[in-house]
Amino acid sequence: MTENIQETKHGVPVWTQVLVWGLLLGLLGLVAAGMIRTKEGPIRPGDEVRNFTMPLFSGYTFDGQPEISLADQRGKVVVLNFWASWCKPCEQEAADLEAAWRYYKDGGKVIFIGADYVDTEPEARAYLKKFDITYPNGPDMGTRISQMFRIAGVPETYFIDQEGVLRHVQVGPFTSTEQIIQQVDTLLQAP
Repeated sequence: MTENIQETKHGVPVWTQVLVWGLLLGLLGLVAAGMIRTKEGPIRPGDEVRNFTMPLFSGYTFDGQPEISLADQRGKVVVLNFWASWCKPCEQEAADLEAAWRYYKDGGKVIFIGADYVDTEPEARAYLKKFDITYPNGPDMGTRISQMFRIAGVPETYFIDQEGVLRHVQVGPFTSTEQIIQQVDTLLQAP
């Protein structure tokens, strides 16, 4: 009447039970972390923005590089716009964003970055061509960057100062080029 200590009454090895419980606890930990992150809410003005690197669409590169890093833009005002080809409000602001980019691009003190959200590359490229967008644009692969900013939808635009601190958030489309220029000029004039 010897009993194998590696098995329970039901014939399931102890190591299997430990593994199952470990996986279950790990899953619960991930769910809890996600809930805490959701509770944090969106990134707010005054928060330092963590670095990210985003691949760029061919033809929409910056300084000949196939990707763009936020850290490499320190010293510049960064205008980060989340958009999608399927987004009608994004179309309303596309010409204004491009006009503001062209206003600043030769000065070297401002960079516009377009992050294409939950889209396909052919549709995204058609959108960029349709609106004659020339500033750096790329896909937000796996929504990694939009999750970092905890966006609510598109369009959303984030104005980041020269030190990497978020200063203004525009939820929804801009109504004019002047509205964009006013936000950028405020950051350029800050001490």
